[in-house]
Amino acid sequence: MPKIVAINGSPRKNNNTATLLKEALKGAQCAGADIKLVHLYDLQYKGCISCFACKRKGLTALGKCFMKDDLSSVLDEVMESDAIILGSPIYLSDITGAMRSFMERLYFSNLSYDNGENRSACKKRISSAFIYTMGVTLEQMEQLDYNTLFRLHEFYMTLLNGKTERLISNDTYQFDNYANYAASNFDEAHKAKVRLEQFPKDCQRAFELGFKLSTCG
Repeated sequence: MPKIVAINGSPRKNNNTATLLKEALKGAQCAGADIKLVHLYDLQYKGCISCFACKRKGLTALGKCFMKDDLSSVLDEVMESDAIILGSPIYLSDITGAMRSFMERLYFSNLSYDNGENRSACKKRISSAFIYTMGVTLEQMEQLDYNTLFRLHEFYMTLLNGKTERLISNDTYQFDNYANYAASNFDEAHKAKVRLEQFPKDCQRAFELGFKLSTCG
């Protein structure tokens, strides 16, 4: 039975990012996977502190971060999984700080300083996917060159030696009631239409993504 771990980098547990992650896990479970969802904002942890214990001769356990905090057991589960699904909203043209700190801890410990052109220190194959949600439209995303950011993340995801996937949900609904917020740059009627017509399609794509990750071997 494949094991799939989803990591929610959003502070919200029931909005856009979390919803798509849950749909992906439904797809994975439908394919027979053992699933788990982790909410990073429930945990107390830091990003990499540059202790280099993961590179220290005599101490090194490949793929192991030696920091001890709430993230330690999550990283252990990730390294025991067959696939991971990361999810984050885009804030100020980047992923959340919580997701960035998680990625530092996961990927730096799997980055080899000693293998020549093979930059991976990971001794197994873990497939991965990243689900991004954002308030900007597809056209605005392309103008802001977010694809450069996504490609960089995918480079580091390959340190786990598996295939990588990407799912993007644009123009997401941000508030329950736009009238309560100073947000006149956004058209609530348009946002509601996207939520009604496009977001269910994004959920279906997320379901299919989770199913695929669980069956790709």
